[in-house]
Amino acid sequence: MSPLPKTETVLSTAASAIVFCSIARNLIPQAVEEYLFSTLRNISARLKSQLTVVIEEFDGLTANQMFQAANLYLGSNLSSKTRRIKVTKPEKEKELAITIDRNQELVDVFKGVKLKWILMSSDIEMPAAASNKKRHDSALSRSELRCFELSFHEKYRNMVLSSYLPYILQKAKEIREEKKTLKLHMIDYNGTDYWGSINFHHPANFDTIAMDSEMKKRLIEDLDRFVARKEFYSRVGKAWKRGYLLYGPPGTGKTSLVAAMANYLKFDVYDLDLKEVQCNSDLRRLLIGTGNQSILVVEDIDRSFESVEDNKVTLSGLLNFIDGLWSSCGDERIIVFTTNHKDQLDPVLLRPGRMDMQLHMSYCSFTAFKTLAFNYLNIQEHQLFEEIEQLLKKVQITPAEVAGELMKHKDADVGLGELIEFLQNKLTSVLMKAKPRRPQASTVL
Repeated sequence: MSPLPKTETVLSTAASAIVFCSIARNLIPQAVEEYLFSTLRNISARLKSQLTVVIEEFDGLTANQMFQAANLYLGSNLSSKTRRIKVTKPEKEKELAITIDRNQELVDVFKGVKLKWILMSSDIEMPAAASNKKRHDSALSRSELRCFELSFHEKYRNMVLSSYLPYILQKAKEIREEKKTLKLHMIDYNGTDYWGSINFHHPANFDTIAMDSEMKKRLIEDLDRFVARKEFYSRVGKAWKRGYLLYGPPGTGKTSLVAAMANYLKFDVYDLDLKEVQCNSDLRRLLIGTGNQSILVVEDIDRSFESVEDNKVTLSGLLNFIDGLWSSCGDERIIVFTTNHKDQLDPVLLRPGRMDMQLHMSYCSFTAFKTLAFNYLNIQEHQLFEEIEQLLKKVQITPAEVAGELMKHKDADVGLGELIEFLQNKLTSVLMKAKPRRPQASTVL
C-alpha cells in the first residue's frame, strides 16, 4: 500500500487549484467558461451513459458464433474511414476475404442508431518451458485472444440485444451461403487452432456415384428428412445429428459417397484421423471445434484402435461424444464411419441409435456399371451391355476396377470390348482357383 501524501502537499495542491479557478474566472470570458464546462459535462454524461458489449472469439472451448458472424458482417461493411484492414486470398477462392484488423474502429448505423465496433486483440505469452513439452501438450492452445467491443448509448440496450445482434447473425448467414466454398478440415497442430482446412472441390455427386439405385434413393431421402427436422429433434429431446456406417471392400466408393453427401448438403468435411489424436481430452477439444452443418468422417474405424496406448484416444471417448452429453454441443451434424470389415467392428458401435443407417457398398452391380458407362463413355445403352450384365453376376469386381478399364478408351465399342475381356479373364482366374486339383498318381516301383 502506497503512503499517503503529506499534509503540506495536499494543502499546496488545493491552493493551486483555487488560484487556477480564480485566474480562469478573471481571464476567461463567462460565455467561453460556460461553454467549456458544458462540453465537459456532456462528455462526462455521454461516457456514463455508454454501454459496451464484449463479444469474445471463444466461449470456453467452443467458437463463439456471434464473434464469427460479426467478423464476417463487418468485413462486408468496411467504411472508407477504416485505416487498417486484413486481406487474405485462400487458394482457389474467387474473391478476397476482407476483415477488420486488430484495434481498428468501425461505426455501423442500424435503424438510425450509431454503433461503434472495435476489434481488440492481445497476445498470449507462452512459458519458455512449454516449447519443450510434447506436441500434444500445447497443440490445442491459442496464442492470441480476440474480442469485439460494441459501444452504444445505454437507452438502446434492448434494441441492440433483441434486434441488431440477431440481424447480424442472419446477415452473416446470408453472406456465408452466398460465398460458401466447402472446406476439408484436418487436424493441424499449429498452436493456434484445432483444425487446418483447405478448399474442398471433390467432383463426386449423386448423379455420378456408382451404387445401388434403391440404396441411393433411400440415402437422399434420409438426408433431406434430416436437414428439414430441426424442430422435430428439439421437440423429442434429441441432438440434431445423424450417423452413417459405410462398409464394403476397398474400391467400392465409400470415400466418394462421403464427398457426394457433402456436395449435396453443402456441408464442410472434417477428416478425423484418430491415430493423430494424443488423448481423450484432445479428442474432446477437436470434436467441439467442429462447426455446424458439417460431416465428421472417421475412415477405417476398425483399425483406429489397434494399438491403443495408455495416453491414446479410446473407443469409449469417441462414443461419449457421439451419443453422450457432448453430442448436444452443436447442430446439424453428420457422423460417418467407414470400414472394409464390418465383422471386425466392436459391437458397441452397431447398437441401435448409434449408426442410424448402415450402407453396404458392394461390388459393382449392373446398375452401378451403367452409371459408370455414362460417366466415362457417355452412353446409356449398347449391344454389349447384356453380355456385361451376365459377367457381372459371376465376377466380383469393384466399381474402381471397372472405372479404370473404361478410362482407357474414348471409343465405346473398344472400351466395352476390353472390359468384357477383362471380366472373362477374371472369371477364368476365379474358376481355376476354385477347381479342385487331382491327386497325382503314385508311382509303383
